[in-house]
Amino acid sequence: MLTIVTINLHGRRERWRERRPLLIAQLLGIVPDIICLQEVHLSTGQGRWVKTQLNERLAVQEDETPYQLVQKRGDFLSSKGVAILTRLPIVSHDALPLAHSSQIALRVNVELPSRQTVDVVSTQLHPTPHAIETRAEQVAAIMGWLRANRRTRLQIVAGDFNEMPDGLAIRRMKDGYRSAYEVVNGYEPLATYPTAVIENETAVCRDYIFLSPAIKRVQSASICCHKPADTDSRLYPSTHVGLFTKCSV
Repeated sequence: MLTIVTINLHGRRERWRERRPLLIAQLLGIVPDIICLQEVHLSTGQGRWVKTQLNERLAVQEDETPYQLVQKRGDFLSSKGVAILTRLPIVSHDALPLAHSSQIALRVNVELPSRQTVDVVSTQLHPTPHAIETRAEQVAAIMGWLRANRRTRLQIVAGDFNEMPDGLAIRRMKDGYRSAYEVVNGYEPLATYPTAVIENETAVCRDYIFLSPAIKRVQSASICCHKPADTDSRLYPSTHVGLFTKCSV
């Protein structure tokens, strides 16, 4: 069994100091094997903070393995990037800069108890709404990158694609991969962005977890990190909800 979460942190904006305890608490309610993060504010150590907070709380449970962190910024001018937290042993990691933007795809190859390895990718595609062809080109680059390295047939690509389910980039992605949420539920989430932390934005589905055909069985797929604070109905872990998937490999 392999469990994966993806969530866009939206950097340190939109009440980060208030919403971050919610993020940690709701991730600890799941304790996934792998957490893919986007819009991580690397300049202020946001990814390291998340890792430390999770591991400090897991340390009281003797059978819980701590998380390791791999993160990468899109270019040297960017304060934000993507990250992967994993409780599985890391074999290797690398990254692919995505054309026409400061976005990047980060790949971490992890080892399962069965000794098989899985490529896990965390990414965010070009955010501009009209950049339809750019996002499709970025998806093609990611798929070609994964095909060029045949270390494993088990592949997971997760993140904020900034594209609705009927968009060109998502259709291209589905030429080679299955959306975990769609496999289980028969449709994509109605919306993954925004939560009530942001006002006056149209609700859309932007976030996905894609699985290669070699991952045969998806046991469950749902939204996560989606509960507001008890004392503030507009305060959520992030501006995006997360996605949570369990699959057999």
